[in-house]
Amino acid sequence: MKSIKWKELGIDILVDIAASMLIAVGIYNFALNANFPVAGFSGIAIVLYHLCGLPVGAGTLLLNVPVSIFCYKFLGRTFFLKSIKTMIISSVFMDYVAPMFPVYDGNRLLAALCMGILSGAGYAVVFMRGSSTGGQDFISMSIKKVKPHITLGIITFILDVSTIVLGSVLVFKDIDGFIYGVIVTYLMAIVMDRILYGIDEGKMTLIVTEHGSQVAECIDEYSGRGSTILKGMGSYSKQHKDVVMCACNNKQMYTIKKLVRQIDPKAFTIIMESNEVVGEGFKEDV
Repeated sequence: MKSIKWKELGIDILVDIAASMLIAVGIYNFALNANFPVAGFSGIAIVLYHLCGLPVGAGTLLLNVPVSIFCYKFLGRTFFLKSIKTMIISSVFMDYVAPMFPVYDGNRLLAALCMGILSGAGYAVVFMRGSSTGGQDFISMSIKKVKPHITLGIITFILDVSTIVLGSVLVFKDIDGFIYGVIVTYLMAIVMDRILYGIDEGKMTLIVTEHGSQVAECIDEYSGRGSTILKGMGSYSKQHKDVVMCACNNKQMYTIKKLVRQIDPKAFTIIMESNEVVGEGFKEDV
């Protein structure tokens, strides 16, 4: 049996508190009174709130029970227990802390924007700590394990649209509300992907040249970035060439492209987006 790492547990709880505050304020203080459908299990809980008066946090917790049991074996004991902790904290904040703050009663679009940014940031922080708020998050993480090439933001967006349609049909019956719900869902997906993958984003370039060593030395000298020299051969010309592969941040790519052009005007340069770069000189893999 593994011993409890109290320091890590304390950090997880503090992160859960901060994330739950963002999620709760976004949903309760901005979305609940704006009368537009919200995605996820929180959205279903809001539907139950309007239909039978069940508190949003309690409704979310109630919906989570069968899904948690179903996903337990698939997601593993550690993720399950961490998620239960996050789930309880977020539900408490939803029903008891968020009501202490004033509810926004202004423009619906502004309410949608605030909810999307705050809740999206909260969910992303929870995912970064290897946890979730349960419910649809369990489903999202399960799909992520089966289809790892699909980002969490996209998975969440697809699942959330279904909930928005459900809320629009059963409760709000308002086309404007449906549109606001879609805006919120899309914004949350963007914020989540930006925080989860975009903080350490950069560029990756492949430079096909006959002067690989010179290009690599120049990149290292002027930008401080190391590179990898691969050996390649043209499929048509059958000539052997160097392929210099280099990862860098967005600002450094302009300088690298300029240097390559000066060294070898005939070089073939491919520049690609890199969602996340982990390793020396970038983010350490924890």
